[in-house]
Amino acid sequence: MSTADTATLSPLQRFRERINQIKQYEEILGVVYWDMRTGAPRKGIELRSEAVGALSSESFKLSTSDEMGELLAKLNEPELQAELSEIDRRLVAETSKEYERNRKIPPELYREYVVLTSQAESAWEEAKENNDFAGFVPYLEKIIAINRQFIELWGVKTTPYDTLLDMYEPGLTTVELDRLFGELRARLVPLAEQIANSSNKPNTSFLEGTFDKEAQKKFSKLILKDMGYDFEAGRLDESVHPFATGLSIGDVRITTRYLPDDITSALFGTIHEGGHALYEQNINPELARTTLSTGTSMGIHESQSRLWENIVGRSLGFWTRYLPDLKEHFPGQLDGVTAEEFYRGINVVQPSLIRIEADELTYNLHIMIRYEIEKMLFNENLNPRDLPEVWNKKYSEALGITPDNDSEGVLQDVHWSGGAFGYFPSYSLGNMYGAQMMDVARRKLPHLDDQIAAGQLLPLKEWLTEQVYQYGKLLQPAEIIERISGKPLQSSYLCDYLENKYREIYRL
Repeated sequence: MSTADTATLSPLQRFRERINQIKQYEEILGVVYWDMRTGAPRKGIELRSEAVGALSSESFKLSTSDEMGELLAKLNEPELQAELSEIDRRLVAETSKEYERNRKIPPELYREYVVLTSQAESAWEEAKENNDFAGFVPYLEKIIAINRQFIELWGVKTTPYDTLLDMYEPGLTTVELDRLFGELRARLVPLAEQIANSSNKPNTSFLEGTFDKEAQKKFSKLILKDMGYDFEAGRLDESVHPFATGLSIGDVRITTRYLPDDITSALFGTIHEGGHALYEQNINPELARTTLSTGTSMGIHESQSRLWENIVGRSLGFWTRYLPDLKEHFPGQLDGVTAEEFYRGINVVQPSLIRIEADELTYNLHIMIRYEIEKMLFNENLNPRDLPEVWNKKYSEALGITPDNDSEGVLQDVHWSGGAFGYFPSYSLGNMYGAQMMDVARRKLPHLDDQIAAGQLLPLKEWLTEQVYQYGKLLQPAEIIERISGKPLQSSYLCDYLENKYREIYRL
């Protein structure tokens, strides 16, 4: 569009045009990131990272330009606000918040950070593969240092870490999170101790063996299809660490990780990422080409991945329907195993080192450990070089186990290589949001459990689309959960769900 053409547009039209440009850059960058994490040659990462930095810088310039500031100032005037639709008002509010935040960051620092994190994710993969934390430390030190600069530029919210937390869960504070985590500890740690002392241990021997990778892929796709994942608007690939990326409503890709000796890793990883993808694929099309066409917070986003993975995917009803299909995909390996035996086996509670493979109950302890370490990094200036020692000590104290090496310890997660400090609490928040949502879903859909047991997963997906997915970022997290349940986020729903489930499994 020429300058002359642009001049004839209204402020709203010009604003929408700029937002559309930014979204186009983000979609291109999303494809590049997906490629970098699903098999791009390692020798090309350095130059590719510079290209990512260049594209990101152009998008950043658009979002922080003087023109954007002038448009936002105009659109925030009371007379124009009154004329805006609900979507445009929310879009202006969100863009204004991002504008104020990003204008405080020097463009050259932003570009340096984008290039650094692009390179760091590849460095992390190599460090994890070779158990080489020392080789990853220089990247991590720089990422943390720049995040500390960002915090100073943005302004500290109570504590430095609160500033980062607000990026992923708007309005949430460490005070509130400490309270929620304290409530979880008070009820779940005693439950874990009772389970440890129970003599009714589930049999897991049938989960041992070698499981064909191609068969795992086929079964994963079967489940995704029944969940309502649209393969014409997405695809399933393989990566070191499972992830989902929403490029647009019509292109939401997911990855998983196949382990030959663990049938559950890819299966539940796929369902987890499928939950993320259902959210992104079912956002109201009216939000397309805007920055509202994504999840409203990482806590709400994780509520969908965790709800589908655990509350649905690890339920007895789910396996009453899908165990026969699993047996067909792995002939002779699961003969004689009943749905109840399989259900109990995949829900065994035992301390483990790897977060993404942890059971539902102890999973939250993994998140609390990372939360405590992140607070130490930013509120107490913990030296990144001391992370393995601190990590191992916390695992020993909380779970009674210690990693044999850094690959199964401090290097196991990808998040810090991308600078995602403040993200980890989203997983436990997701568990809480998901349990609260599912409690309401069961009351609103009285035949829901029977439907799941019959493999009819679409009624739940449609209800979640109506309650959560369609809104994208149009509503705040607190508005979503209040609309659904009539209450703010509470830990009691998750605790009740876990207590009821595991008391039955372990005959407590």
